[in-house]
Amino acid sequence: MIVCTSICANYIPKAKALACSLKEYNPNAVFVLCLVERSIHSSTDDSKLFDFVLTAQELGIENFESFMFKYSAVEASTAVKGHLFKELLRRFPQENHFVYLDPDILVTGPFTELLEALKNHTIILTPHLCEPEENLDAIMDNEIRALKHGVFNLGFLAIRRSDEAERFIDWWSSRLREFCYIDIQGGLFTDQKWINLALCFFNVFVFKHRGYNVAPWNLSRRRLTQTEGGEFHVGNDPLRFFHFSGFDSGGNESMLRKYCQDQEDPVYKIRRMYIELIEGFGQRGLGRVPWSYDFYSNGAKVKNIDRFIYRWNRGIQHRFNDPFNTKGTPSFYNYMKYKLGLRGLWKFCMEKGPQFIADAKIAYRQGGGRLVIKKALNYFGRIL
Repeated sequence: MIVCTSICANYIPKAKALACSLKEYNPNAVFVLCLVERSIHSSTDDSKLFDFVLTAQELGIENFESFMFKYSAVEASTAVKGHLFKELLRRFPQENHFVYLDPDILVTGPFTELLEALKNHTIILTPHLCEPEENLDAIMDNEIRALKHGVFNLGFLAIRRSDEAERFIDWWSSRLREFCYIDIQGGLFTDQKWINLALCFFNVFVFKHRGYNVAPWNLSRRRLTQTEGGEFHVGNDPLRFFHFSGFDSGGNESMLRKYCQDQEDPVYKIRRMYIELIEGFGQRGLGRVPWSYDFYSNGAKVKNIDRFIYRWNRGIQHRFNDPFNTKGTPSFYNYMKYKLGLRGLWKFCMEKGPQFIADAKIAYRQGGGRLVIKKALNYFGRIL
């Protein structure tokens, strides 16, 4: 079984915790780390937890620099996942089972049930929720969230080598290449929202074992217990992995406090175990490592508006196939610097201002401030 994850360097401590816990309970698993950075970080060199480390640039993504420039760190880490599966299928021809796990996961048991399911199914997904919520708060927090972010949580995906699985990976990777944005108003949420369509196109098995992918969004319906022997359970199912989504933002802790108010709940013991593990792997220092694709080649910071303008303007993408490079003639860096100067803003205000104001009012009524921002970026794209 090949298990992989994709991260930026600031997630290395979490990836080490994932690999450490995985191998404790699944010692025969081969762990592959895909680093979405320009080079392999030195903190991975001395780790025996990673069997293989490769960079995203090794995945064979066409026009790689252009591809990377369109995405934020979170978007890029998810956008490479389809290509990572394709590369692993190529690199490990003798292996049949391939699993992706998000780096912020703690494995707590052997994947016995998953391996059994892979005997009969070639594509396996876990839904965010396995049963309906029972109160308004939980419906808003969890069911409506799933409608916005996707029915399935792509912190987990398992495939068995087959023509069907490879067709699925080809389709998914092609969509992520162009459309792996955090754009809920536009119908997208990274790699996840696309998988709503997977059940229509492919033979997908919905894996509802309650011990896989326990996370803040399903704690209202999945109560943890611990046996005298120390094993964690969710109802009658053994806990196989806990997903600490939202750990850095504080969202994980706030959801725990809301749905598990008893501080003696086993979920807090798992959380303390996780914190101790990632801190032991250097979370406080490595967790602040800047992303190498957040900078132009001259060291200047890539601004969010630079990425937005680039992603939505095909003409600019064709003209600047390496937008990070500031030494080209012309370079995207200089192009943006001058085009978004006073002359560009004056042209925008004089020619597009009245129509933009009218459209912005409509956009705000339809989708709020985020839709207004998107509309503004579209207008800027036309003057560049």
